[in-house]
Amino acid sequence: MGRCCIVAAVNEQLVTTETRGAVCIVRLNREAKLNAMSEALCEQLLAALAGDQVRESSVVVLAGSPRAFSAGADLTEFTDDSVDATLRYYRGPGRVWEALPALPQPSIAAISGWAVGGGLELALSADLRVADSTARFALPEVSLGILPSAGGMSRLVRLLGTARAKELILLGQRFDAARALELGVINRLVGEGEAESAALEWAGLLAEQPQAALQVTRELIDRSAEMSLAASLAAERAAQGMLSTAAESYRAPR
Repeated sequence: MGRCCIVAAVNEQLVTTETRGAVCIVRLNREAKLNAMSEALCEQLLAALAGDQVRESSVVVLAGSPRAFSAGADLTEFTDDSVDATLRYYRGPGRVWEALPALPQPSIAAISGWAVGGGLELALSADLRVADSTARFALPEVSLGILPSAGGMSRLVRLLGTARAKELILLGQRFDAARALELGVINRLVGEGEAESAALEWAGLLAEQPQAALQVTRELIDRSAEMSLAASLAAERAAQGMLSTAAESYRAPR
């Protein structure tokens, strides 16, 4: 059993964190609203990702509930449609979509039920995604007269290419976990109710890796998409030289 704590909230405990060995499970806990991402939930998730349990872990698993990973941003809170309000949101609670990829350690999203809009964008911000057969996905923003502005557009283009990204974003159609696996939106598909255990299995394997090599390699993979081939190769070789002197390297004295 891991130690479990609740991220403090004034009224409601919307995010929980639990440590299991070197893995920290961060769980969205607004099941009655399908884990819709209210400002309060976003603030608590930001606090959890900056907290000691995450900071001391080697891998983070982000999970929701059986009915929903997250149904997306809580649109009932978006009462001010001005440009200034949008910018303030992304400088405040909306920073949450960048918090997971900003962590030094890898992250895995464990997806059951709905992962829609901002919920899918949150899953896309993780390094790896494991979904069970109940998972359902969509980016419906265009049909609402907006666009997936929490990283969905940018990350899908990099993940799938422009043609697939346009298909999912412009049409906005729902798709199931099998289609998500076929497209490459998720990395692994498991049976109903098994997403979290499968994510923890992968997290355990990642936690066993030499951590310096794991973190540096993850960072370079993310950055390589933004570099020229020559710059990426140079970065690889510089990192290789640095890692070869680390205590965990095969070259280290035994």
